[in-house]
Amino acid sequence: MTKRRKRMMRRSQNYSSTVVATLLCLLAAAASSSWSRETVNPGEKLTLERAIELTLQNHPRALETESEAAAARARIGEARSALLPQIFSAAEYLRSTDNPIGNTTYLNPGFVPRITGTLHGGSLNPEQSFSSTNNFLAGVGGQQYLFDFGRVPGLVRERIEEARAAQSQVQLTDLDLIFEATQRYFALLAGGQKIKVYEKAVEQRTEQLHDAKVKAEASLTPQIDVLTAQAALARAKTNLLVASDEQATDRVALDNTMAVSPNAPYYELADVLTYQPISGTIESYFNSALERRPDLALLRAQARAAGAQITQVYSDFFPAAQAVAGYNAMGTGLPAANNFDVGLVVTWPIFNGFLTTHQIDEAKARENSINYAINDIQLRVWLEVKSAYLQLQTSIERIHQAEDTLAASSCQLELAEKRYNAGLGNIIELTDAERFYIQDDAAYVDALYAYSVTKATLDRATGASLPRETGR
Repeated sequence: MTKRRKRMMRRSQNYSSTVVATLLCLLAAAASSSWSRETVNPGEKLTLERAIELTLQNHPRALETESEAAAARARIGEARSALLPQIFSAAEYLRSTDNPIGNTTYLNPGFVPRITGTLHGGSLNPEQSFSSTNNFLAGVGGQQYLFDFGRVPGLVRERIEEARAAQSQVQLTDLDLIFEATQRYFALLAGGQKIKVYEKAVEQRTEQLHDAKVKAEASLTPQIDVLTAQAALARAKTNLLVASDEQATDRVALDNTMAVSPNAPYYELADVLTYQPISGTIESYFNSALERRPDLALLRAQARAAGAQITQVYSDFFPAAQAVAGYNAMGTGLPAANNFDVGLVVTWPIFNGFLTTHQIDEAKARENSINYAINDIQLRVWLEVKSAYLQLQTSIERIHQAEDTLAASSCQLELAEKRYNAGLGNIIELTDAERFYIQDDAAYVDALYAYSVTKATLDRATGASLPRETGR
């Protein structure tokens, strides 16, 4: 192979590599831009409200239900179009033969453009010709809905209620996403506080190991103190490693809920874990749930849509009327013959094999089914609200107990350190006190996290986490 050919091959490979790299960059940029509507700014202090806002703006489930609600709203216009004038036009040109067919009876199959015939008593064997003529047709017509005893208005009402049900589905999806974002936000927040607990433990165990080595070298304490301190430090580092891994997983989970880019920049959380006493009675929470729960609103809208469907079907027992008008010009040449028509068309089904009666029974049964489903959800709402309310009370008591336990562990650790430094206690007593204090400190964080999740559960059960203005 010549040198020139080798240079040409290298240039071709470099060109191909450049094209592929450019395409990959363009695809990556397109994927990044289409991944989310909005993302987190580098170094941003992310609040819970901001995390919820990003979730509702970006998450595919929220966008999916929004699109379905938009389609349901468009169907309202489709139904209302029947109340407006309907205007249509037609024009055609045909080149055809004009051979008569004699005396016959036929049903036009729909695809034969023109069939001519003769009067009765004419020739049974008319002459046939292959000559053709021009045929022109042009016309415009219109019709206006007048009344049908509720079919079209019932369809409009049904579409309106279906749109309301679709909007309630949007709110129900929002409610689930808000709970998911809240739960993962507090999980990441708790993970950060646990890391601080274990970092402090590693720092204390490191100092303890240093002191144990100094005292052992001075023959003030036995060598077992050094080994015990080393083991305690190793356990503290293991706990820190596990907590760091859990925090990284919690961050990925929150990024996933907010639907931000997989390469989301680092951000910090602005809120802190805290708690508040319960305000309100369980009855007030239940009444709020009956008023605000979107799944209840969804079923109520579906029940009203079923009622509107009954009205539509019932209208088949009565006539429907519409006004019609039209103009046309047709002929085998120009100028064509002009004609117009105007009138009133009334249709009234007389017998359809009891179809209307069965359709009414079906619609009523569907409406009853939805009403039973509403009763079922009301029972489940009471169960969810009461369970979350009782769990919230328990979580607050757990926090109080964790606070008391942590205070006692702190005093125990302080006393153990003093005893060890004074030579009155051993290393086992000190490491046990340190271990209990670390566990109790982490348990306090867990108690705060459990309260936050339980409060979010109660807000979800009552619909309180939904904003009053749910339009986005």
